[in-house]
Amino acid sequence: MQQRKGRIERLRRLFNGAGLDAFYITNPENRFYLSGFSGTAGALLLCRDQSYLLTDLLTDFRYIDQVSHESPGFTIIEVKGTYADALFEIVKEKGLLRLGCEGDHLTYNQFVALADKLKGVELRPSSGQVEGLRLCKDDGEVRLIKEAVRIASQAFLQELPGIKPGVTEQQVALRLEYTMRQMGAGGAAFKIIVASGARSAMPHGVASTKVIREGDIVTLDFGAVFCGYHSDITRTMVVGWSRQKLEDIYQIVLEAQMKAIAVLKAGVRAADVDRAARGVIESRGYGPFFGHSTGHGLGLNVHENPSLSVKNDAILQAGMVVTVEPGIYLPGWGGVRIEDTVLVEERGCKVLSELPKMQLTVLK
Repeated sequence: MQQRKGRIERLRRLFNGAGLDAFYITNPENRFYLSGFSGTAGALLLCRDQSYLLTDLLTDFRYIDQVSHESPGFTIIEVKGTYADALFEIVKEKGLLRLGCEGDHLTYNQFVALADKLKGVELRPSSGQVEGLRLCKDDGEVRLIKEAVRIASQAFLQELPGIKPGVTEQQVALRLEYTMRQMGAGGAAFKIIVASGARSAMPHGVASTKVIREGDIVTLDFGAVFCGYHSDITRTMVVGWSRQKLEDIYQIVLEAQMKAIAVLKAGVRAADVDRAARGVIESRGYGPFFGHSTGHGLGLNVHENPSLSVKNDAILQAGMVVTVEPGIYLPGWGGVRIEDTVLVEERGCKVLSELPKMQLTVLK
């Protein structure tokens, strides 16, 4: 509760400084971040002196108890018509003249409907205001991410023996998600990637009906959601027997990841973390086969800022949670990726996903 009040006050300072009278929040993750409301329908209106939660209670009467429990301190507005109608009543009552809104979330039709209803009110679309507040996680958020990491890691270890010849990629993904849910996850953080054999060269090879065979490389990219927060982990293994080329590439990717983790800390540019990993891979001649950024932020979304990309000169801050996930992908042969969820700290970083990775896992 106290953390959410602090978040709202920080946002108020931002829109006060911009000369706004209020800010309208429609993005579900931002709504949850500021209010704690986990329902599927709702919006926030944050004025300088009052916070409103607009929701369609008539659609589901259970929202009444849910809203009062999850979002104390908010004035609840029952939306009986449209959200634009409900917003108009508040704007008229409070005499609001300048209203900020999430320009990167509202559809064109929604924006036009608001503008039409709120004639005489200046609508100012803005992007990234709440997302900027979400960049650095507080202690409570870090605890939830750690739990999402723990669940995903333990589920992986439990299901590891089931990755064997004769099972399909989809069966592996289904069992892993089921186990994560049994352990307390709200679900998988994204469509689980299980890419075996030559398919492991696909960085986003969502699990298919392909049968895993003896000697296949298997790349497994997975994560759990816990109380809205995500984890993201990748491990690459081989089923049955290994090959020298595979072991060599695995060690290159592992070295690249460790180099990136070694430079990752507050005050470092995101681009420099990418360069640390990419430099290792390029020095071994595989630069053209590493075609994505070294990592990304995560939290209420599985992909958030900052991007650990060579194009991103943003300075990392303590409290950011990112992935570090270099890879090498050889079309027609296969690929290797190693990924961990990592907390940025003042003097370094903390790897939150502590699954084994020091050598290629060979399954018997």
